[in-house]
Amino acid sequence: MLPANITDSISGGVPLSVDFKSPQDYVVFIFQIVFATVTVLVAGSVVITILATSALRLQNRFIFMLNTSICDTLVGVSVYYLGLFDVQEGYPPRNGTYNILPSLLGVNILTFLFAQFDRYFAVCHPFIYGRFVTRQFVIGINIYCWVYNSAHLLARNLLPSSKAMQMYVISIVLFQLILVTKVAMTIKLYVVARVQLARDPPSAEKESKKESLRIIIFVVITFLVLWCPSFVNIIIRFIGVGGLRFRNEATNLFAIMARFNAVCTPSVYIWGSPALREAMVKTVWGRVCPRCKRR
Repeated sequence: MLPANITDSISGGVPLSVDFKSPQDYVVFIFQIVFATVTVLVAGSVVITILATSALRLQNRFIFMLNTSICDTLVGVSVYYLGLFDVQEGYPPRNGTYNILPSLLGVNILTFLFAQFDRYFAVCHPFIYGRFVTRQFVIGINIYCWVYNSAHLLARNLLPSSKAMQMYVISIVLFQLILVTKVAMTIKLYVVARVQLARDPPSAEKESKKESLRIIIFVVITFLVLWCPSFVNIIIRFIGVGGLRFRNEATNLFAIMARFNAVCTPSVYIWGSPALREAMVKTVWGRVCPRCKRR
């Protein structure tokens, strides 16, 4: 947690995130490699499985899973740069990517929010949901998450530093509102699910709703737990009353926790959806390891 980078510059390239002068440096470097690899394998497996299985692609909830898993896979790939090299995003940046790689997490934030609304209408207003919330509409919502995030990022990079900083502050305020909305929607979904699903007769559709609600609630709770420390630290630093500063992204504990969401989210998908697990064994891991498929 040093305020400045102590890594020696490497002529002609970006220096590494650590200088390997202590055992902790080796631990940090190896952790980042393992973390990036595990994220790509887990999230990438979910992406391949959903794309290769038509029965999953036809369900709206798996479209949201696909969108977040694509984003999580890219986050894992980004760790190979953010975690292994001396990079500092934000203001002022150092060897940064114009906030392109960190902004991938913003796509997940919007996708989770729309996924919560999707599950709410699916459970509370099934007739309206079945009539108006089509597969094309859900795909459009997921595309919108990328378009909005890209437009916001482009504006921040093209505007002068003072204006870009103002947009960054506004985005922090909007993030607060989204967090409050997520908490309220999670509580609402839990209460509604217990009442509404208890009235429905046993059926495959009821089990599907229970499964999707369980997944989205666990995903949002995990997201809030991993993101809140970073968010609180950013707020404290902006207020100017303290806050922790790290020498780069590789040693930023709060940023690591936020990126760890890219592993937890697809893991919850795999844990909470038997259909996804079965399809993953057939399309991905069963081909890599035939013994797993037989088991």
